[in-house]
Amino acid sequence: MEIERFQQRHYEEAVAAIKRHSSQSPAIGLILGSGLSGLAEEVEAPTAIPYCEIAHFPCSTVAGHGGRLILGELEGHHVAVMQGRAHFYEGYSMQRVTFPVRVMKLLGVETLFVTNAAGGLNPQFQVGDLMLIADHINLPGMAGLNPLVGPNDSTFGPRFPDMTQAYDAELRLIARRIAEEQELPLREGIYAMLAGPSFETPAEVRLLRSFGADAVGMSTVPEVLVARHCGLRVLGLSGITNIAISDSFSTQTVSHEHVLDAGRILAPRIARLIRGVLRSLPRQQNIGYCLGGDSD
Repeated sequence: MEIERFQQRHYEEAVAAIKRHSSQSPAIGLILGSGLSGLAEEVEAPTAIPYCEIAHFPCSTVAGHGGRLILGELEGHHVAVMQGRAHFYEGYSMQRVTFPVRVMKLLGVETLFVTNAAGGLNPQFQVGDLMLIADHINLPGMAGLNPLVGPNDSTFGPRFPDMTQAYDAELRLIARRIAEEQELPLREGIYAMLAGPSFETPAEVRLLRSFGADAVGMSTVPEVLVARHCGLRVLGLSGITNIAISDSFSTQTVSHEHVLDAGRILAPRIARLIRGVLRSLPRQQNIGYCLGGDSD
């Protein structure tokens, strides 16, 4: 198991690279998943920085992930939007996959929105549904692939972070209210993460259902772990882009192209919901960024 060890200077180098493009200090961070990056195009007064121009950032290699950090304003908030993400299955360590989250913390981010394209496990789910993530099951983490493995950096957070409220209860309440006001159907459930990149076998689908998982994907959980370690509030949303197949005799297939097609339908719905939640949050002053993290 590869463990990359990043020090404060690595994060500071990334912050410095970003600050060469923009002096903005975002309070809100967003990570947009497969086919869901359209919201990044709605950012006002944007500054777009390719990941490969930011020191130590992982570069996205998967279709549907734009690979840019966009700084600007959305619903009156200063935001940092990741237009796509890197994944463990691309060959990156868990530490590098989550490197951008700590950089966002140092930029001033206090609240993180994470989105993903996911397979529906709950038999009541349909393609096109939105699911508010209430909790997750970290299967790679149970096998030791946790981004917090290795020496703990106490400037970011404690050795043993509590994950009881991984997904902020108040933010979830706001999201449910906004969805009701917009008459936007919103499911709520448990997200299970697998390492990928292969889709699940029918036997694996049945196993995940028996665990109580409602949706399955290949991302998000490592970012949430590091965000909570840093003291960030998290709101998670899954777009159901395919229904996981549990019948071994099924002639149906799943492909990344299907995921991207469904993502084009889901992206406007996710954008509406996120913008509604942002409008409900108090706007914070642009007070500058710091190079030292804390555990609050």
